[in-house]
Amino acid sequence: MTDIQAVAARRRLPVFTGIAVLIALAILVSLGTWQVERLHWKEGLIADIAQRRASAPMPLADIERMLASGGDIEYRPVTTFGRYVNNKERHFFATWRGQTGYYIYTPLELAGGRYLFVNRGFVPFENKEPEMRVQGQLTGEQTVIGLTRNKLPGKPSWLVPDNDVAKNIFYWKDLDVMAASTGLNKASVLPFFVDADSTPNPKGLPIGGVTDVDLPNNHLQYAFTWYGLAAVLAVIVAISWFRGRGKPASQ
Repeated sequence: MTDIQAVAARRRLPVFTGIAVLIALAILVSLGTWQVERLHWKEGLIADIAQRRASAPMPLADIERMLASGGDIEYRPVTTFGRYVNNKERHFFATWRGQTGYYIYTPLELAGGRYLFVNRGFVPFENKEPEMRVQGQLTGEQTVIGLTRNKLPGKPSWLVPDNDVAKNIFYWKDLDVMAASTGLNKASVLPFFVDADSTPNPKGLPIGGVTDVDLPNNHLQYAFTWYGLAAVLAVIVAISWFRGRGKPASQ
């Protein structure tokens, strides 16, 4: 390589480095800005859910109309009436306040022969079977107040175990399979769940009011992380540039 070529190569190096630094800064700042946008979205979602949960219960028919028109029914207070079909309850493996057990999903027979799966609440592991909580097997017409929950479109993650239908243990809320495993016609089952409120059941089981609204909101922390990395990179580049200016030119 000639002296001229070497000088040209040394001149190109800072240019390439500068371009790479600008690209890196643009990516870091963009990621930080995206997290800020996500923060605003998450705060709005949390506020909306809180407002929904604080509102007066809606009749079930209003929830159905809202769903049919494309509205979001998640966490909407609802009230309805019906008769629990206790011999068709399904058991969803769950942990509640540090205790392992099950959420009891029982079909509520509505007027007209339709059914609504209600999460009646939590029972400890040893109370899984109905005969261990006979007093809580409500009979006759019941008033149910709770929160509507959307039907899951599919298995949440490959990490979640498959449902063990034979043992009546569900690890994710597959409404279609829950209904089919009880012999109910899919067409007669409403396409959403209801989590019952905390109204006490006889002998305390199931324990209602178990709806967990857990929406992690770490976006501000992530935004500071990305912006911080961008600032550190800018400082390092500035220090390197000032040190480079102080060096004597090569002869």
